[in-house]
Amino acid sequence: MTTTEDAPVVTGSAAPASTDVAAAVEDVARRAKTASRALATATRATKDAALHALADALVAATDEIVDANALDLERGRAQGMADGLLDRLALTPERVAAIADALRELAGLPDPVGEVVRGSTLPNGLRLRQLRVPMGVVGMIYEARPNVTVDAAGLALKSGNAVILRGGSAAASSNEVIVAVLARALEAQGLPGDLVQSIDAHGRPGAVALMHARGLVDVLVPRGGADLIRTVVRESTVPVIETGVGNVHVYVDASADRTMALEILLNAKTQRVGVCNAAETLLVHADAAAEFLPTALAALAAAGVVVHGDERTAALAPDGLDVLPATDEDWATEYLALEIAVRVVDDLDAAIEHVRTWTSGHTEAIVTRDLRSSERFVAELDSAAIMVNASTRFTDGGQLGLGAEIGISTQKLHARGPMGLAELTTTKWVVHGDGHVRP
Repeated sequence: MTTTEDAPVVTGSAAPASTDVAAAVEDVARRAKTASRALATATRATKDAALHALADALVAATDEIVDANALDLERGRAQGMADGLLDRLALTPERVAAIADALRELAGLPDPVGEVVRGSTLPNGLRLRQLRVPMGVVGMIYEARPNVTVDAAGLALKSGNAVILRGGSAAASSNEVIVAVLARALEAQGLPGDLVQSIDAHGRPGAVALMHARGLVDVLVPRGGADLIRTVVRESTVPVIETGVGNVHVYVDASADRTMALEILLNAKTQRVGVCNAAETLLVHADAAAEFLPTALAALAAAGVVVHGDERTAALAPDGLDVLPATDEDWATEYLALEIAVRVVDDLDAAIEHVRTWTSGHTEAIVTRDLRSSERFVAELDSAAIMVNASTRFTDGGQLGLGAEIGISTQKLHARGPMGLAELTTTKWVVHGDGHVRP
């Protein structure tokens, strides 16, 4: 059971978009393609100035954005949206300022476009360079995350791309205002407003049309619940970078510093619950369980966390603390809430086997003082990010120094883990000769 952020943009088999909607989305995509060419020769100074202008425009429009967001929150509460997901949706003046600051941080990062990935001179004198170049037009389908609207726009601009956004009904009012603010700021900088466009007005058929806009949209990034991601991957004819849900594990090894382990666990689970890098399962080595688990379970309960545990976990719970019986469904669940599944494992092998069985491939953490255990955990697990003695909450573009992120990829192609600027580029070969012909 995976809890999604919003009513999915499209689930099941995607119904074909109407002719009118398909034509409208195609027009948006064509304008985005044209707009992207304006960035092909843009200097870093031009793009960075635009990012600062976007940040200033967002701050200036804070009241308008927060008022629109209040309408989204009101609808979300009326529809029974979970508290963790309402937290993802919410924008405050402080959060708007933080989103603007993320754009300014992007401006301070190196421009990936034009970077020489590799180069050489062949024995025949041909001079080779492989350069980073923009994708062109990036499509985003996401849910209940108005901050993603800004992150995607900023990352696309800095990496030389246009972006088409489908943000879902839950954040419709917020996104409408944000996209308008960004487009006006771009135009004031002499750049096309069509670099940032939304197709929210076209609803779910618009999302389907975006998935089928192959040749106009160069890459599509779904970001949201499992149903959304599966549907986009299955139905899209546009190449997809698959992001993943976060069934994230924290493993406390026999040698773990108990105080460190407790701090990491509480941070990973409770610092912000409705995010994909929050811990959903705690595994504890049997040799550490008797000492660590009573304190950990009490601390989790004090933080309001509901525990689903196996029999050995329940046996170690302090008196009066309820532990719900854990099932296979719990081991598979991304709660996105104040809930966690807990299991006592016999050894590191059992911990690794549990993670391999149930992980979504996002992030795993080990707390240990044993170098050999940490090396095995890192080598034998194949998730996009592995933390050693650190909270899973660090699987984040900003925390890892990438600036804002467009998502966290759990696939194994060119982008994996937090996707920043470089992941929104591709490469091309430039070959210089002097009249060379192939013999």
